Amino acid sequence: MDKAEPDSPPEPRQASDHLILGIVAAYACAFVAFGLLVDGPATVLRGLVEIVATRDALLTDYFGIGGKGAACVNAGLLTLAACIVYYRSAAKMSGSAVACLFLVLGFGLFGKNILNIWFIVFGVFLYCKFKGEPFAAHINTAFFGTALAPVFSEIAFSTTLPLGIALPLAVTTATVIGFVLVPAAAQLFKAHMGFSLYNMGFTAGIVGVLVVALYKSYGFVPDPVMIWTSGYNPLLGGFLLALFVSMAAAGYWLDRDIVARMLQIMRMSGQAPTDFVSLVGFGPVLVNMSLTGAIGVGYVLLVGGDLNGPVIGAILTIVGFAAYGKHPRNIVPIMIGVFLGSLAKPWSASDPSGLLAALFGTTLAPIAGRFGWHWGIVAGFLHSSAARSVGSVHGGLNLYNNGFAAGIVAAVLAAVIIAIEARRNAQPAARDE
Repeated sequence: MDKAEPDSPPEPRQASDHLILGIVAAYACAFVAFGLLVDGPATVLRGLVEIVATRDALLTDYFGIGGKGAACVNAGLLTLAACIVYYRSAAKMSGSAVACLFLVLGFGLFGKNILNIWFIVFGVFLYCKFKGEPFAAHINTAFFGTALAPVFSEIAFSTTLPLGIALPLAVTTATVIGFVLVPAAAQLFKAHMGFSLYNMGFTAGIVGVLVVALYKSYGFVPDPVMIWTSGYNPLLGGFLLALFVSMAAAGYWLDRDIVARMLQIMRMSGQAPTDFVSLVGFGPVLVNMSLTGAIGVGYVLLVGGDLNGPVIGAILTIVGFAAYGKHPRNIVPIMIGVFLGSLAKPWSASDPSGLLAALFGTTLAPIAGRFGWHWGIVAGFLHSSAARSVGSVHGGLNLYNNGFAAGIVAAVLAAVIIAIEARRNAQPAARDE
């Protein structure tokens, strides 16, 4: 973990766990209120029913399934439910926890709903009971692990299986997935050494490959999904702007020494685990969340992309991980690398895959933070290709497809960079002998 600089400001003002959780819950409530405002209760209720009963494989934009109101309400309610679980388990509100809850909020717009995540969470709970460990110790893994929530929906709402078989099979599969995620995530973290922040994306990709391979061997093949909406940029852009302004204001209210704290954050590589909340306090983290979110929206608008469920989910993922590794200095090189990759390939930066690769690809931010902006551009360039190629192996059932691709990129690229640097550092030492 990065250490504070010797000339850093005094000890940060630490917010209580209840305050941090309350602020996250307030943003979840904002999504509920916004959803009810734009579509009305009756339309939202009908849309929620559609969302819960749909297949959720990539890429299923809930704006196109239940409408923008229902999608936002689903995201808000799901995050509020997760906040209650965090509160009841007395979990520490670390940077990782903030990232996890904003991930739930973002993916509540595409792929995760108020039904399909809970059996994976329950599986992690059973693992904790089995090991005699508190659930709070693995609660982040439980909710990060809902990357595989589409497995439940895909099986439960399968048209090839009778409900009497499909529902118990979905429950059992999701529970087993949750049970194995904790040890699998701990082991697979070693492969990329923290240079990809979405460790669960890498883990869920590996587990998803096994699940899909197993079911394919019995003739159950997931069908690809592509639901992508457009035309909401002014409305959703205004909503996101209001959220980010409020974050910056709340951050300044919590800690007036924002400039020095932000400089402190910018000097950190972001290599996991780097908990900005514990290192600088929650006030500066909120400002960092605001800035990184604005950069994400700015990129989408600059390349002519759409603001919809998946894209806002990706932006909120950036915002969440601004508490745990991301900051403006280490995410921009990744975005530039993905953009350059789009120029060299037969697809546009505004295409769905290119847009999501640039936003979710910021999981590789620690490479730019640790090794320099030029390596960040290389990482983004490689990721622009990898993210388009790995989805078929897990059948779209891992919502963190970019996390899976980035884990592969980080595992290979970081090892190569370290070897190059070791060679470079060894040459002056040899000449000095």
